Amino acid sequence: MQNALSISELGQLIKSTLENELNPTYWVIGEIADFRVAGQGHAYFELVEKQGTQVLAKMRSNCWQFTYRSIAARFESLTGTSIKNGMKVLAQVQVTFHPVYGFSLNIKDIDASFSLGERARIRQETIDRLTQEGILRLNTNRPLPSVIQRIGIISSPTAAGYGDFVNQLEKNQYGYKIYHILFPSLMQGNEAVSSLIAAIDRAENALDKLGLEALVIIRGGGAQLDLDCFDDYRLAVKIANCRLPVLTGIGHERDETVSDLVAHTKLKTPTAVAEFILSSFRIFEDHIGLLANKIDRITQQYLKLAHNQIEGLSHRFQGVMLGKIRLEKEKIEHHKSRLARAYMGQIGYQKDYLINLQKAIHTFSTQKIRSEHQQLSSLEKMLHQLDPKSILKRGYSRTEIDGIPIHIADPKVGDQMTTTTSNQRIESTINRIEENK
Repeated sequence: MQNALSISELGQLIKSTLENELNPTYWVIGEIADFRVAGQGHAYFELVEKQGTQVLAKMRSNCWQFTYRSIAARFESLTGTSIKNGMKVLAQVQVTFHPVYGFSLNIKDIDASFSLGERARIRQETIDRLTQEGILRLNTNRPLPSVIQRIGIISSPTAAGYGDFVNQLEKNQYGYKIYHILFPSLMQGNEAVSSLIAAIDRAENALDKLGLEALVIIRGGGAQLDLDCFDDYRLAVKIANCRLPVLTGIGHERDETVSDLVAHTKLKTPTAVAEFILSSFRIFEDHIGLLANKIDRITQQYLKLAHNQIEGLSHRFQGVMLGKIRLEKEKIEHHKSRLARAYMGQIGYQKDYLINLQKAIHTFSTQKIRSEHQQLSSLEKMLHQLDPKSILKRGYSRTEIDGIPIHIADPKVGDQMTTTTSNQRIESTINRIEENK
């Protein structure tokens, strides 16, 4: 085959063509992926272009130790955070080709101000979208109790801000008792948004069971780019629609995150949130104290007025009552005389009535006893006449077969009969039976 090239020759041709045809460097925009720093200090990653979740292009990139050290230090000093996965950066690159390692981009510089500006642009787009959808201040409609006693906390359990927050609540000088429960979450990094949304879901599911009154999201400070998760649209929508009023204390002073803007109440730090919650107790307690003082003052005024009114009424009542007492006393004396006369007449009448009643009872009881006595005598004679012994004494006898009277028994020849008289018991055997005609 004529004019055939070896692989190394083709590689050298590609390398020289790129070097001759392309500019020495280009500024490109891409998202960092698969970022790692090797033991020698070189940085290796990919620059990716995405449309939604679809990857449109990606190029292998490297930044040699000396250059990376300089770029990383400057980037961190300006942004407050290190270079990491998920960042969208403006990078100065040199297109290179190596016959063995292939095509790659050699990173010469990264513009830190672009990353900050890109963050601000995305943040503003999110705010505009939330405003258009009418949910930017939706969470402020959730009623926040005047005294917040039961809260859910979303934070990293190892964060210093969380420890400071809980310590301030539990060791407050007033002895206020606040129930709190932690719903752990990542607070930075690529998985932070999903973790925060899942924590809010857990808090809402436990709302009725635990009686939660508010949800607190706290974080102990950090670099601006570390707070990118709190500018995420999905998290903002979740906070806006949360069934609980959300309080934020993300621990930054320079700027507000979108999560702060959609929250019911935003405070700068976790300790500021704790102080806000404790202040609700103090304000309520002070209000109760003021009301108590006001009630005491009004009560004293009413008591004094009532005392004066009672004094006046007492004098009037005393005069009226003395007159009434005299009048009633005269009426009582009059009624007393009438009752005495009527009582004596009634006693005489009742006495005569009782005497007549006593005589009538005596006469009636005597006649009744005599009548009952005669009736008992008649019954006694009748019973005596009906007594079987009396009948036997008059010459009659009683004959039975096996205890059955002879006149209802069915006698047969050979049956044994028992005959009872007034003074004898006779056993006999039936030898013959004749029917009476």
